Amino acid sequence: MVICSVVYEVNLQLSFPIFAPQQGLMTIHKEGYKTIAISTILFGVINLLSFYFISSSIPIISWIVFIGTLGLLFFVISFFRIPKRTLTVDGNAIIAPADGKVVVIEETVDNEYFKTKRLQVSIFMSPANVHVNRNPISGKVVYNQYHKGKYLVAWDPKSSTDNERHSVVIRKGETEILVKQIAGALAKRIINYLKIGQEVNQTEEMGFIKFGSRVDLLLPVGTKVNVSLNQMVQGGVTVVAMLG
Repeated sequence: MVICSVVYEVNLQLSFPIFAPQQGLMTIHKEGYKTIAISTILFGVINLLSFYFISSSIPIISWIVFIGTLGLLFFVISFFRIPKRTLTVDGNAIIAPADGKVVVIEETVDNEYFKTKRLQVSIFMSPANVHVNRNPISGKVVYNQYHKGKYLVAWDPKSSTDNERHSVVIRKGETEILVKQIAGALAKRIINYLKIGQEVNQTEEMGFIKFGSRVDLLLPVGTKVNVSLNQMVQGGVTVVAMLG
C-alpha cells in the first residue's frame, strides 16, 4: 500500500504544477514525461519485488532500497523542473541561455561559422541545475547545425570542439551570436527546437540538454561582459553581456 500510494502521488504530480516552498510554482518539462514515467515504473517494480522477497527475512534491507530508489526518483523529477521566474527581456542585453556556473570568458577563434576571433562565455550545467536552454537575444535563426562527437567532461576546454554539440546562430541587426549546446560525460541527448529562418524571442525555449552539460556563447570581440568567472547564473534571467 505504501509503494502504491507513493507511485500514485508521483504520477499525480506530473499532471499538475508542483509547489516548491523556496521557488513558488514549478512545473515539469515535456522532455521529462517519458523518463519520469519509466523511472516511476522501475521504482514500483523494484520495491514490490524487494518487499515481497526480502522484507519477511531482512525488512531493513527493503526499507533501505525503498528510501534509496525514492531519492533517485525525486532527483529525476527535479531534473526536469521548470521553476517560476521573472524572465529578463531587454533588447540591449544578452541573457544567459542556461543555468549554471561561468567557467570560461576568453577570446577564441571560431572555426565553425565565423572563421574569426570571438569572445567565448561558457556556462557549465551540473545535473542539479535547471536544464532548459533559452534564447539569449531576439532575432532570426541563420544557422543551425548538429555535430556528432565525444562525451568529454563538460568543463574540459576541448569539449567545445570535440564533443557532441548543436550550434545555432541568431542574427539581430548587424550582430550575430552563436549559441552552442554541448553534451557532457553524462548528457547523451541534446534537443534543439529552432529552425533556420525562424524568428525567435529572447528568453523563449531554444532546447533542452539531459543530465549535465555546457552551453557556450560566442560573442563579437569587444562585447561588454557583465559576469565573472565562477559566477552562478540563471537562464533567462542573468544579463551576461550588453550588445554594442
